[in-house]
Formats: sequence, C-alpha cells, structure tokens
Amino acid sequence: MDSGYTLCIIKPNRSSFSETFVQAHIDMLAGNRLVLYGGAFPVYDNEDKPLIKSKWGLLSYLFQKKILKRKSIAVRTNALKNYLVDHKVDAVFAEYGMVGAMVTEACKQAGIPLIIHYHGADVYNRAAVSEYKDLYQEAFKYASAFISVSADMVETLKEMGAPADKIYNASCGVDTEDFPLMDISNSPINFLAIGRFVEKKSPSSVIKAFKIVADKFPAAKLWMVGDGPLFEDTKKLVADLNLQSQVTLAGVLNKVQIKDLIKNTRAYVQHSVIAADGDSEGTPVSVLEASSSGLPVVSTRHAGIKEAVVDGVTGFLTAEHDIEGMAQGMIKLAGSPELAVKLGKAGREHMILNYHIKSRIALLDSVIQKSIK
Repeated sequence: MDSGYTLCIIKPNRSSFSETFVQAHIDMLAGNRLVLYGGAFPVYDNEDKPLIKSKWGLLSYLFQKKILKRKSIAVRTNALKNYLVDHKVDAVFAEYGMVGAMVTEACKQAGIPLIIHYHGADVYNRAAVSEYKDLYQEAFKYASAFISVSADMVETLKEMGAPADKIYNASCGVDTEDFPLMDISNSPINFLAIGRFVEKKSPSSVIKAFKIVADKFPAAKLWMVGDGPLFEDTKKLVADLNLQSQVTLAGVLNKVQIKDLIKNTRAYVQHSVIAADGDSEGTPVSVLEASSSGLPVVSTRHAGIKEAVVDGVTGFLTAEHDIEGMAQGMIKLAGSPELAVKLGKAGREHMILNYHIKSRIALLDSVIQKSIK
C-alpha cells in the first residue's frame, strides 16, 4: 500500500514543544495527516475549532465532564466519530494510552483502525492506569496495534491484558543529522542533565552524585536543564551542599541552547528511578540526543535506558538510587577525556544503527499500513 491514506493523529496537548517525539510523528509519518487535541479526549481540530458543533452540544458536554465527571460522553464520542467519517480517515494514531482508551468507542463506531502509542506514565502510573482500567481493556480488545517504547513496557502491557501479537517495541528515535557528533576531546569536566524536575528523574540523586565528583575534581561543573515541581527542592539541596559555584540550574532551554551546552560537555547524566506512584520512563529522548552527539551517558538500569545505553561501551549504568555507583562512573569520565571520546563515539554508532528517527518512523508507518489493510 502506498502512503495515499488519511491518518488522524490525536494528542492531548495543543503544543508539542516539550514532546519532541509527538511532533516528530506529526512531521514525519506518511499519509495525509490530520491532528486533533484537547486532553485525554480530543475536542479541537488543527484549526482550533471545536469538534462539537452545536452550542447545546457543547453545554451538554461541559456539564457531563465538569459536573458529572463522566468519561463516556455520547455527544463528544459522536462528534469525533462524525469527524473521522466526514474526513474519510483511514486510521487513528493515538498518542498516550489514556487518549487511545478514550477514543476507542468513536473509532469502533466509525469502523476505523486504531493504533495506540504508549510513552511511560500511561503504563506505569498506578493511579492513572487504575482510573482508566476498564477503558484500557476495551482498547486492548479493539485496537489494531500497541506501540511500546521499551522491552520492559512490552512485558507490562502484556500483563495488563494487551494481546502480545499486537504489541510492537519501537522507542522514540533521534535525528542523528540534527544532533551530529561533537568533538569533546578538549571538553572541560562539565556534566549535563536534561529533563523535568520530577520524582522519576530523581534530580537530588544527580546532585548528590555530583557532590562526590566535585570533592575529587574541584573544577567539575554540572548543568541541569528543565523545570518542574522539584526545582526549588533541588535548588535548596545545591545550596545545602555548597555547590552554587559548580551547579547551574538553567531552567528550560531551546534546542540551539542545549546544543551549545553539549559542545562543552564531558558526559550526560540522568538518574531515572521508579517513582512512589509507579511512574517510570519509557526511553528518554534526551539520552538518545546526547548519545547521538557523542556524549557518554551515565545513568541507571531503568526501563528503555538499559537498551539505549550499553554499559561499559557507550556509557555507564548503575542501579537505581545507587548514588555512589553513579559518581564512580562520572569520576572515570572526569579523569579521562580519551575514555569519554571512545564511549561517546560508540554511543553515536549505537544511535545510528538502532535509534535513527527515519528507521523508527518507517516501522510506525509499516504498522499503520498493516492496520489499514
């Protein structure tokens, strides 16, 4: 089958700026792409117009959602079904499990195949999964394909009830041309961490590991990019450990600014852990981008990171919450720019061979086309 089909991509957020993987799907998947958004269930089209056309329909929807707290709302489901039929959509590609579960009934009524792409919290956050439990089971029965972003997630989806023969392991990829190999042979002892300041990223563990490094290498510096609920706690920890002159909490930066940081970085660090609520990573895109740029990665044996980072070959992996172990990996790289270059180049090759965005998109395209057939 050629790419002459219409694909409707449904995502929760209007802007995908921080969700580069979602934007890559919108930009690169084959077919005539339509985009809907508006939370766990789409209520707007790509022109920001509501799918529910009548004023009374909108009022009914808002009453049922806000006051009655319903998840199944007939007027909303009917609006999506009509949109899919009117636009002759051949397949729906839902970003996140909650979205896929919520739109299953509309796809079923329209007789359109559904592909659900899971990313992390939609599989691992116990409260969220419990809230959507029944709808997940209906999605498992109807959907044509389920996209997982790590081998661990594949097993979890099976345990949840997803049919094994419909699950595809296809983590998000990286544009290796957009993140080319950097020369880090003369890099200072700078470490870089990128991500939201949330429990599953354990920013405090990164700070504590860096403290051990800084005591041994006073010239070492750490840059942490991002924001989130644990930002202020992390800032206080930096002060408590007297690291203000060596740790920069940079806030949110754009891609150009991040690339400038990578040029002067010895290694990338991330201490991902399973959060108290069960939340876990998929395969962090920032790890892939760092590896593509030729940075060795020091991280944890967590979710898809175990596949993205080859321990001792492209970086160093340690157990979750093993701060000393993380520090030792960082110390090895701090003391040897040659080792950093060697591991970084191996990481670059690993990305080209196994995580190139074009090969990942090609796999998704084939899954979509198979679903349409």
